[in-house]
Amino acid sequence: MSEHITSLKIYFIVFFSLLILTVSTWQIAYINLGRWNTVVALIIAVSKAALVATFFMHLRWSAPMMRLVLFAAIFWLAVMMTLTLGDFFSRGAVPQPHGWQTSVVASPPAAAGHQR
Repeated sequence: MSEHITSLKIYFIVFFSLLILTVSTWQIAYINLGRWNTVVALIIAVSKAALVATFFMHLRWSAPMMRLVLFAAIFWLAVMMTLTLGDFFSRGAVPQPHGWQTSVVASPPAAAGHQR
C-alpha cells in the first residue's frame, strides 16, 4: 500500500480555511439571525469537519472501502438522530384523559390505614 504525500501548501491552505471558519463561527454568534443562528453554525461546523476528514485524515486519497465506512457512519448517525428527534418531538402527543378518566388521574390514591 503506497502512501500519498501531501504538500505543505495544501496543509496551510486547509489550516487557514479552518481558522477563517472558526473566526466566522465566533462572529456569527454575535449577529442575531433569529432561528438561522443554529443553521449557519451547523453549516460551518460541517464544513470544518469535512475539511478535517478530507485532508488531515487523508480520506481524499484513501481506498473506496474507507469512504464506504465513512458514509455508513454518517448514515447511522442520521438514523439515530432521526429516532431521537422523533422521540423528542412526539412527547407532547400523549392524549389527555377525558370524561371518567380525569377523576382517576386527578385524585391521589388513598394511603393504607389512613381514613377520614
